[in-house]
Amino acid sequence: MKATTHIITVLVIVLSFFNCKQNATPEIKVVEVTTITETSRTLDPNAAYAKAEFTISGMVCEIGCAKTIEKKLANMEGVKFATVDFDKKLAMVEYDEARVTPTTLEETVTKVGKAYKVSDMKTVDAFSE
Repeated sequence: MKATTHIITVLVIVLSFFNCKQNATPEIKVVEVTTITETSRTLDPNAAYAKAEFTISGMVCEIGCAKTIEKKLANMEGVKFATVDFDKKLAMVEYDEARVTPTTLEETVTKVGKAYKVSDMKTVDAFSE
């Protein structure tokens, strides 16, 4: 019985020695990164920019709702600045008056989702805090 235990022990040690990788080399992966530039969205420095504030109802979360609407507004051609405050349900947008209208801002918001409604659209001289 002792001999069998010794043989099994030696076999386990020999097998574990040959099965273990002595020199593990890390796998190197090359990942290509593409940088996105804002060449497609140009702003006219001589344009007349207006500032608008409006309420957005129907938002239920900050990341999924407010940030998505903010990105859609900010990526509009002629929009210089856009932010959406989820807590206040308030959007603040600075835009080129020749390229963007309050109606197109409202349409952009409602296209993001049917639950979103724009109200209290007003042009302001400075954004509220």
